[in-house]
Amino acid sequence: MQEERRLAVLRAIVEDYVSTEEPVGSKALVERHHLNVSPATIRNDMAALEEEGYLHQPHTSAGRVPTDKGYRLFVDRLSTVKPTTSAERRAIAGFLEGAIDLDDVVNRSVRLLAQLTRQVAVVQYPTLSRSTVRHVEVVALAPTRLLLVLILSSGRVEQRLVELDADIDDEALGALRSRINLAATGEVIADAVTALDALVRGADGTPPAAPATVAVVETLIEAMSDHRSDERVVVGGTANLARFGDSFETSVRPLLEALEEHVVLLKLLGEATTGGAVTVRIGAEGPIQELASTSVVATGYGPDDALAALGIVGPTRMDYPGTMAAVRAVARYVSRILDES
Repeated sequence: MQEERRLAVLRAIVEDYVSTEEPVGSKALVERHHLNVSPATIRNDMAALEEEGYLHQPHTSAGRVPTDKGYRLFVDRLSTVKPTTSAERRAIAGFLEGAIDLDDVVNRSVRLLAQLTRQVAVVQYPTLSRSTVRHVEVVALAPTRLLLVLILSSGRVEQRLVELDADIDDEALGALRSRINLAATGEVIADAVTALDALVRGADGTPPAAPATVAVVETLIEAMSDHRSDERVVVGGTANLARFGDSFETSVRPLLEALEEHVVLLKLLGEATTGGAVTVRIGAEGPIQELASTSVVATGYGPDDALAALGIVGPTRMDYPGTMAAVRAVARYVSRILDES
């Protein structure tokens, strides 16, 4: 009973501090919340929570503010991530479903997350190595020039030109297209590369591939091995940092510097998770010591296993339930869009 009451007091203090940005006193708790106990009992609970490290008193005469440990207990005791409203779901779906390609999906997602949470949003491009091959198209632009189009499960599309030493007719091109798709379609990148390599080298006594096949497969393998996008992230909402003013002044500069380093941002997002799980790293729990006064809320997204991560970075004083709900909802809609593309 006492533990649950103190948890209710902590929850009320977190909610009030996030809302008002001011230390919370016992009088405010009595006036704003129905805790069904006397002010003296609340003061005793606040003192006990402070002694246990969940609250901090900035000044002798001031109220209390949550510590990182307090925020952690608050987040851990959330029974579920609060659901988004039907209006929010319609707004998210309408905004994201207008995207025309992967770049547009990523850019819309980061803008939407920043607007919903009023924090700095970070979206990682889908990781190539976790993608599967959805389709390979080979189109003749000229008798000796082909356009190779690789379409991945992540929504990513790679295009390459292939110059041949000799003409290729429609029948040979159709057969080549079929062999490549039979070997690669539905396979993860690593397995697709292995299958295509075997197609070129020949196996089980089959003759080596024709020069046109070799040229196309080598170009396709090169496109599949291009991992540059695995470290690409898009950032939005940096202007939101301005609203934190002096209370966040010590963290704005290192955070702004971190936002320029994609490797740092990928560390902040951490490993992409699956199954809709949202991870919350508070203060010093994060990997960057200079960002110890920030929190990161992130999750994985993708049509199957998580292909990449998205999330927000902001001060430890944030609306955790609302932020977690927004991050999860955007990830789910992006995953659905990529699955349907």
